[in-house]
Amino acid sequence: MDKVPFGASPRKLQRQTRDLVKRSLLSFVLVFTQLSCNTEKTPQQLHPDAVGINPPPEAQQQSSVPDFDGEQAFRFLLAQTNFGPRNPSSVGHHRCLDYLAIELQSYAEAVDLQRFAHIGYDGERYDMTNILSSFNLQATDRIMLAAHWDTRPMADQEKDPEKRKQPILGANDGASGVAVVLEIARQMKLHPPPIGVDIILFDGEDFGKEGDLAYFSLGARYFAKNMPAGFNPRFGVLLDMVGDKQLELLQEENSLRFAADVVRKVWSLARELGFTQFSLERRDEIFDDHIPLNQAGIRTINIIDFDYPDESNRHWHTLEDTPDKCSPESLEAVGTVLMHLIYATPM
Repeated sequence: MDKVPFGASPRKLQRQTRDLVKRSLLSFVLVFTQLSCNTEKTPQQLHPDAVGINPPPEAQQQSSVPDFDGEQAFRFLLAQTNFGPRNPSSVGHHRCLDYLAIELQSYAEAVDLQRFAHIGYDGERYDMTNILSSFNLQATDRIMLAAHWDTRPMADQEKDPEKRKQPILGANDGASGVAVVLEIARQMKLHPPPIGVDIILFDGEDFGKEGDLAYFSLGARYFAKNMPAGFNPRFGVLLDMVGDKQLELLQEENSLRFAADVVRKVWSLARELGFTQFSLERRDEIFDDHIPLNQAGIRTINIIDFDYPDESNRHWHTLEDTPDKCSPESLEAVGTVLMHLIYATPM
């Protein structure tokens, strides 16, 4: 029976009473109609829209998947870029760390800051922090979502040599992946997931000079060597550069080598959901945070749009990596696929 809210107005009560009567009459008509049907018909013979037919299990599963809000994810992206560049030791880096830690603490069951230091090319010490958060701590069946939250300290792909020493804003390369997992975290607070989920935001991913792989993925390397006791997700998904307005996500070769079944599952979900941003075309090998994780035994795939926005005009590692090049629709496409991976189709 519907509950009448305390303090409701007489007009509202009358409207609610009429609604209750209408629903009661409708229920009577539906029951009478069902009883009058030919009892020899099987559910498969009835029209799929017939009254009283339950949706198939798949539809029931998908209806229970919370909606991913692309607009909210874009607000999370803007919140990060509003701090300016977030390269290690910068003012934006310090402020964004506080923001991300507080944001995740409001959603997750547990949040830990994994601090480490790195000596840079200039001999200076750079303090960095991985942010670890967990949802549904009781679950032994777990997956990992990850992204890097730092930004590149030099715009080395700028055509103008005078601009190459400036740090980038990193709207897509950094903020977009974080934005997606923050919105997923917000939804998991509202709708506890059926499996355990660990979200890790890595620092120091984009620290190195081009070609010097030893100075890239610093946070992922540190985490791989200092994983929490018992950390053993079935697989991981890394997000990097997923906010491009012209989003095209190809299947990355290292991901296929280490976790082809996870790649197939994610891209299959995307096709089922109608997201054409996920292409079946294969991509060259990319060194990213998923490499140290895979080397440590955590099977992890990388969802990345490396041609940003396309092969002929790239904003990657330039001062043009700004929020106007990103879109809520792209964030929502990626986020919705991952929400289905968590809630509807655990592998």
